[in-house]
Amino acid sequence: MSWLVQPRLVNDPFSDPGVYLDFRYGRRAILFDLGDVSALSPRELLRVSHVFVSHTHVDHMAGFDRLFRLCLHRPFPLILIGPPGFAAQVEHRIRGFTWNLLDENSVDFCLRAMDYDGKNLTEAAVFHAREAFARKEFDPPVFPQGVAWMEDEFRIEAVALDHGIPSLAFALREVLQVNVWRGVLNELDLPPGPWLNEAKRAVRLSLPDDHPVDVPGKPSIRLGDLKGRALRIAPGQAVVYVTDAAPHPENRAKILQLARAADQLFIEAVFLERDRPLALASLHLTAWEAGSIAREAGVRFITPFHHSARYLSEPDVLREEVFESFRVDAQKAIRA
Repeated sequence: MSWLVQPRLVNDPFSDPGVYLDFRYGRRAILFDLGDVSALSPRELLRVSHVFVSHTHVDHMAGFDRLFRLCLHRPFPLILIGPPGFAAQVEHRIRGFTWNLLDENSVDFCLRAMDYDGKNLTEAAVFHAREAFARKEFDPPVFPQGVAWMEDEFRIEAVALDHGIPSLAFALREVLQVNVWRGVLNELDLPPGPWLNEAKRAVRLSLPDDHPVDVPGKPSIRLGDLKGRALRIAPGQAVVYVTDAAPHPENRAKILQLARAADQLFIEAVFLERDRPLALASLHLTAWEAGSIAREAGVRFITPFHHSARYLSEPDVLREEVFESFRVDAQKAIRA
């Protein structure tokens, strides 16, 4: 079964952190963190609808200007969510530019910035191009506690980790995964097309089996008839992103809860375990701890990143330690 979302690191593990989540059939993408995004093409960046920023250290936020500039003339909004004080910081970035050429005839690009405190969205500001990006307050959406964003097909869960400042970790969780059996579709003499997206949406919303699904050029079909034959339904994918977290028990407990049984875990591995004093001093995870967390959480795949430049002369050593820890913990679990 193919994934709805295809995640990948934006940069190599020694460069700025970030994950690009490409919605294969939705003509959109999401970013976890906004550091250097020069590796992404303008076309890829213009697909970005939402950015979830862990914190605003420069290596997690430096790509804002490029993304913002590319989006200036597009008609749909850009939504950014970050830790407490984030909306004010976005406003200051925007205020660093002069907007005298914008007027009521400009494309009304809209940017929304929101603060998330580890449990709820708390502050929200909107900036419209036709108003020279003057800040206006609005009430942020209300989601269940622990959810930073929610749509019909997925939600973004988030927790605040300790990095000396709050650093958010994120998990994208699909509600349900729904794929189409193309061969069965042909047997039923039903055409492919955008109408299938509506059928998938109806499944994810748990609409009743007698719900009619419109098919172009054909009589409508019962949702139950599609579910029974042409649609494959399975639990949704979970993609977790963890970076800039002090190596202490409180953070570990939060990460484990967020990453439990995830399909893919992107997690920082900044220092080797032999250099743990450096990890403690800089409030980062070691490679050994990253692998241990992944194993205890029961994740399927792990991708380490955010490596310290001190290991550039031996570029594979951090990755090797992550997977050694992952395997050692697995063997311990089997023996137990």
